Amino acid sequence: MLNQSIGIRSIAVTFPSIVRTNDYWMNKHPELVTKAEQKALSKLFSANNSNDKTCEFDQEMIPYMSDPFRGAVERRVLAPDESSITLEKRVASDAIVAAEMSPEEVDLMMVTSLFPERIAPGNASFLVGEMGLRCPAWNLESTCSSALVALQTASALVQTGAYRNVLVVISCIYSRFVDEDDTLSWFMGDGAGAFVVGALKPNQGVLGTKIIHTAATCGAFFNELTIDNQGNPRMRIRTGKNASQQIRGTGVEFVRACSLGAIADAGVTLDDIKFFAFNTPTAWYANLCVRALGIDPERTINLYPQIANIGPVLPIVNLYYGAHKGKVKEDDLVLVYTIGSASTAAATVMRWGDVKLGPLPAPAVYCNQQDEKIPLVVG
Repeated sequence: MLNQSIGIRSIAVTFPSIVRTNDYWMNKHPELVTKAEQKALSKLFSANNSNDKTCEFDQEMIPYMSDPFRGAVERRVLAPDESSITLEKRVASDAIVAAEMSPEEVDLMMVTSLFPERIAPGNASFLVGEMGLRCPAWNLESTCSSALVALQTASALVQTGAYRNVLVVISCIYSRFVDEDDTLSWFMGDGAGAFVVGALKPNQGVLGTKIIHTAATCGAFFNELTIDNQGNPRMRIRTGKNASQQIRGTGVEFVRACSLGAIADAGVTLDDIKFFAFNTPTAWYANLCVRALGIDPERTINLYPQIANIGPVLPIVNLYYGAHKGKVKEDDLVLVYTIGSASTAAATVMRWGDVKLGPLPAPAVYCNQQDEKIPLVVG
């Protein structure tokens, strides 16, 4: 049993129905754009106090410094009638169908909701009830590395025979936790992804993993409990005083430690990897990872300009579109890297199986200053 080949059987992604472009802020909040360099986003991503630990990060970031939006062009945001659970339910169903399974064949569901619909607990029990599944459902969280932590956990549980098919569901709804007149909203979006973990053909699936803690970034971001105009509790994302140095000073260190560690654990070489799916929380993060590992940029993908930072969903989206665009095919070696502040950084090497893809995300609509909607096909 312990020699089974375990990995991803199917993968699906989905986005909310509204696309918010930079024009939205330039039309609705022109004074915010004018004063952007004094606001939170520019303070977070500036090259102030550059040093040996930040220099590689800074070199990739500097080309974006003249842009107040720091490379973001579009971001998907929830419509009033959407929620993290509506996204999770849709994408979970798509992953099950893509895997050619019945709902009854799901033995366990793991859910990461960044953030859930309630301050506590997470969405797992609510989602499994909405879907009418009979399996147990767990909340699992390691901020933006949650997908790889869930993959490792699910693979281990399937390997031992405790479960056969584990459904992992990840959502991110940053737009509900940052005000639109806060420039942090410019680099944050919403989305959801899901994948089914189970037995694969021999020699396919997860081959090696390396996970480390990211205590050095504790305090870079934090959640503040506030009260809204209706007197209801509301969480808000804030940046800490040393956030810029913490993020810039650890980027290269973490990607090298995790990626090279996972490669060694898998018993392969950097040159063997066909496709790299990096967590891309900024416009330049893919380039930073390319620089850190010394690889050809054609071996990865960067969707940040179209979707901005969708936290723990990013690696799933990058894997999905990498496969959709033909950058990864069956039996190719793939490396996935994620970085989560105040949690973990992680990398996994897998041999891609006959992974079934869910449908391309449904059409979205543009949102301008007056919230007028203009059709757009995503993907």
